Amino acid sequence: MENRSFYNEILTEHNLRPAHKHDLADANLVLEGVNPSCGDHLWLKLKVEDGVIRDGAFVGEGCAISQASADIMLDLVIGKETEEALELAKRFFGMIQGTATEMDLEELEDAAALQDVAHMPARVKCAVLGWRTLEEGVG
Repeated sequence: MENRSFYNEILTEHNLRPAHKHDLADANLVLEGVNPSCGDHLWLKLKVEDGVIRDGAFVGEGCAISQASADIMLDLVIGKETEEALELAKRFFGMIQGTATEMDLEELEDAAALQDVAHMPARVKCAVLGWRTLEEGVG
């Protein structure tokens, strides 16, 4: 794995300048995700047509990890078929559980920056909030 400062830069960038944190007026799938243990709360807004996630955004509040993870997730799933997005979610959950292969990590691209969260049990729910919301709403 590359050095941790590189991964910290990825998370910081997605937290400070999220590309997908805005409203999406033409979303046809709006999903609520809540982490009651820490107060993270987001609305995942997707435009899904013909089984493809054409666009996506999120609004809400939470810690840096939950916000960066949701932004990274949207980078990965926009333009993908819903089945592909669910496969990425499966890989992400595997990474958090410590069972990801090198291929999984490559497929996850920037989301692999969250791999160390697996060693911080209190932060796991933060990292998976957007992904679980996607899985529950699209799956």
